[in-house]
Amino acid sequence: MSTPDEGLLRDLAPRVLVAVVRRYGDFAGAEDAVQEALLAASTIWPTDGTPDNPLAWLIRVASRRMIEQYRRDDARRRREDLAASWSIAPLDPSPGTDDTLTLMYMCCHPSLTPASAIPLTLRAVGGLTTRQIAAAFLVPEPTMAQRISRSKAKIKESDEPFSLPPPDSRAERLRSVLHVLYLLFNEGYASSSGPDLARNDLSVEAIRLTRLVHVALPDDPEVTGLLALMLLTDARRPARTGVDGELVPLAEQDRSLWNRELIAEGVALITRALRQGRMGEYQAQAAVAAVHDQARRHDDTNWAEITALYKVLERMTGNPMVTLNRAVAEAMAHGPEAGLRLLDGLDQQLGDHHRLHSVRAHLLEMAGDHGAAIDEFRVAAARTANLREQQYLTTQAARLGMDGGGRGAN
Repeated sequence: MSTPDEGLLRDLAPRVLVAVVRRYGDFAGAEDAVQEALLAASTIWPTDGTPDNPLAWLIRVASRRMIEQYRRDDARRRREDLAASWSIAPLDPSPGTDDTLTLMYMCCHPSLTPASAIPLTLRAVGGLTTRQIAAAFLVPEPTMAQRISRSKAKIKESDEPFSLPPPDSRAERLRSVLHVLYLLFNEGYASSSGPDLARNDLSVEAIRLTRLVHVALPDDPEVTGLLALMLLTDARRPARTGVDGELVPLAEQDRSLWNRELIAEGVALITRALRQGRMGEYQAQAAVAAVHDQARRHDDTNWAEITALYKVLERMTGNPMVTLNRAVAEAMAHGPEAGLRLLDGLDQQLGDHHRLHSVRAHLLEMAGDHGAAIDEFRVAAARTANLREQQYLTTQAARLGMDGGGRGAN
C-alpha cells in the first residue's frame, strides 16, 4: 500500500475494523472486508482524491463487501432480510482508543502463539497488507495468508464477543498484548534472519501500536515502560549501522547521531512510570536503556547502576538472556572474570545460542585470551541467521587473528 495516504490508512484501519465488527459481529469476515476497503482506497484516492470523510468512506466500502459476502453465502435466502437491514442502517464510525485496545486484546487471544498474533495484529490494527507482512518476515505471501487465516479461525472458534475481556482476565491479556508488541519491536530492531541487521518498518510500527495502547492506558506503568524502552532503544538506530549497513557496536557508535528528542521523551516516560513504585520488567529494561542513553561517552556509562538493574530484572523474570546481559555489565564494572563466571552453566538454559558465544568471545578478548575468543567468535558467526551479525562476528575473529588486539564488548 505504497501511496501518499499510507499513513492515514494505517491510522484509520483499526477504527474502521472496530465499526464493522461492532455492526456485523464477525471479526474474521470484517477483517477481510476492511483489507479490501484499504486496498480500494490505495487505488482510488491517488486518482480521485481523498474523500472529505475518509473514515466513513472506508466503513461504507467495507460494509458493502460484508453484505456482498453474505449474499454470496449458501444460506443467502435466510440472510437477505438481515443484509437488507444492514444496507439501510446508519453508519456508526464510533471507535475510540478503548476499541483499538479491544482489537489488540482480540488479536493477542490466548489461543494464539506470538508467531500468529504478531501478523494478525499488523493486519488488523496496523493496516498492513498480507504481502507487506510476508515480506517483513521473509516468507511467501500464501504462507502468511494461511497463518493469518488460521489465527482468525481460532478466534472465531473461541466465540469471544467483541468487547474488553472480563476484569479478572484483563491484566493477563494485557501482558500478552505487551509481549507481542515487545517481540515485534525486537524483530524489527535486530532481525533474527535475513540480509539486514534491522527491519525499521517493524520497529516503527511496534512503536506506533504501543503509543495507541499508551493513549488508552496512560496510567499503566508497564505500558509506559514498554513505550519508553522502545523509544530509548530506537534512538540509537541512526548510529547502529555504518555506511554499508554493517553493524556498529555500542562502544563505537557516534553518539552525536542518537536521536535526542526520543531520548528525552523516553527518559520522561520511564521517570514517570518508576515514580508509581510498581516496577515491572519493561520498566527495568527501559531504566537500563536510559542509563546507556544518558552517557555522553561509552566510558561514562554507569555500569554499576546497570548491573543493579539487571539483578532486579533477573529476580523478576529468571530469564537467562537477562543473565547474559548482566554478564556484560559485570565485566565492564568489575572485570571480565566476573562476567565469565556468570556465563558458567548458561549453555544449559540457552543451548547453542549465538549470543552466548558472542558475549563469551568479547569477555575472553577483554581477559586477553585471544585464541579462545577467536574460536567463540567463529562459533557465534556460524550460529546466527542474520547476515550482518555474521559478517561482524567473522570480522572480529579475523581482526584478532591478524593483530591479536581489539576493542571491548559490544
